[in-house]
Amino acid sequence: MKLILAAAALAASSLALAHNCPNEMKAIDAKLASNPKLSAADMGKVKALRAEGETFHKAGKHDESMKALGDAKKLLGL
Repeated sequence: MKLILAAAALAASSLALAHNCPNEMKAIDAKLASNPKLSAADMGKVKALRAEGETFHKAGKHDESMKALGDAKKLLGL
């Protein structure tokens, strides 16, 4: 019984992370729309990481997506 509950909790947490990717992308997009003061190199990195995160999300690779989006947010100071 404990194993079943643990598996259910793990599945639920994976789904929660999967559904958080779009929220992370929205936060990045909102910050980018406010014209943050970043160097051209950092702005390029943020945009590349954001695009990478979306690609991973669409491929169902939510851990990789959250990593890329988290790195983008760090560069943006979020």
